[in-house]
Amino acid sequence: MFRTIRKKRNEIDINAAENLLQNSRRGVLAVNGDDGYPYAIPVNYFYDRENQKIYFHGARAGHKVDALRANDKICFTVYGNETIKEEAWAPFMQSVVVFGRCHLMEAGEKATAFLKRFAMKYYPNEQLVDEEIAQAGKAVQIFEIEIEHISGKEVQER
Repeated sequence: MFRTIRKKRNEIDINAAENLLQNSRRGVLAVNGDDGYPYAIPVNYFYDRENQKIYFHGARAGHKVDALRANDKICFTVYGNETIKEEAWAPFMQSVVVFGRCHLMEAGEKATAFLKRFAMKYYPNEQLVDEEIAQAGKAVQIFEIEIEHISGKEVQER
C-alpha cells in the first residue's frame, strides 16, 4: 500500500529512522485541508517508540482539528542529522516520513500522562512541567498518531 524508497542507496534502516524520529524536536504534520488543499504545519511532538505512536498538542478548534475530523489520514515528516563528511563539501541530511491516522485523545488521566511525557522532552525539569500542566493543562488537546508506515533516507544536498 505504501511506496518504497525509490533510490535504495539513500534508504536508512528502520532503527536509524526511529532514532531520528525520537531525537528530533519538531516535525511537519500534513493533513487534507479545506477544498482539497494540503495543510502542513510544524509541531513539537513526542515519539512513543515502544507503542509506535506519536503525540502532539494543540488547540481544540481550528483548521487542523476540522481537517482531522473530516479525514484522519496524515503524513508526518521529520528531518535533521545534518553531517558533512570529509570527502564531500555538501551536507548529508536524513529524513523520516510517517503515514498514519490521527485522532484527538479523550481528556482524562491517560491524556494528562501523555501530556507530561511530551512536556518532559521540552522542559528542563519536572517541576516546571507540573506547574505548566496545572496552569494550562485543561485547555490543551492531545493528538495521537497511530503509525502505519515509516521510511527514512539520507541524501546529499547538492
